[in-house]
Amino acid sequence: MPSKPGAQPARRSAAEPASTGLRERILSATRELLRERRFDALSVADILTAAEVSRASFYFYFPSKQAVLGELVRDAVAQGQQAADPWIGGSQDPVAALRAGVRDGARLWRDNAGILMAIVESQGSDEGLRALWLEQMNLFTDAATARIESDPQVRRRLGDMDVRAVAASLTWMGERLYYLAAAGVPPFDDEKVLVDVLTNAWASILYGRPVTPPSRIPGAEQRKDAAD
Repeated sequence: MPSKPGAQPARRSAAEPASTGLRERILSATRELLRERRFDALSVADILTAAEVSRASFYFYFPSKQAVLGELVRDAVAQGQQAADPWIGGSQDPVAALRAGVRDGARLWRDNAGILMAIVESQGSDEGLRALWLEQMNLFTDAATARIESDPQVRRRLGDMDVRAVAASLTWMGERLYYLAAAGVPPFDDEKVLVDVLTNAWASILYGRPVTPPSRIPGAEQRKDAAD
């Protein structure tokens, strides 16, 4: 069965209307609507009303509401890749970099909850959105695989395990826990719990040691208060 148009990037054309702000209005309006509504309950007409654009203008830029969601998802994923850069780059202490990336990832999901929950909830019934989400998640898996391959100590620790399978498992575990946090499901709605659990999972598997959360390190709170 062919993929639905939702997987396709937004169209570009040299003959765009004079008001190029229309496209951003459509994206912004959809983002705001998704803060309050499920994607499957959202219609193109709802977007037109919220963005104050004509149907012709909408379809000039996007073939469907799925294409609008796809654009918003790609933007959020690009921000997620930036959050992972400290660990992916390998220039910092790996566990500290993991914790920072997990924390920033949690906040990214919180700030983009409507968008990211929409793609997770819709991809099971929409082939185009499923292909898009798999593609975006593979970006994280690819980067994690390359990072693991570049660390001789981690490679020795993993032994004969399939590195990509390990990277994919950790990546998809993060996706699931971030989703539960964004949906307000305890205990992962507590950012500290979420960050501690995910950081420890990654660090234990890759580096063979559990991580003591900063708040449990003697003197950490006093140092934090002094820094504030």
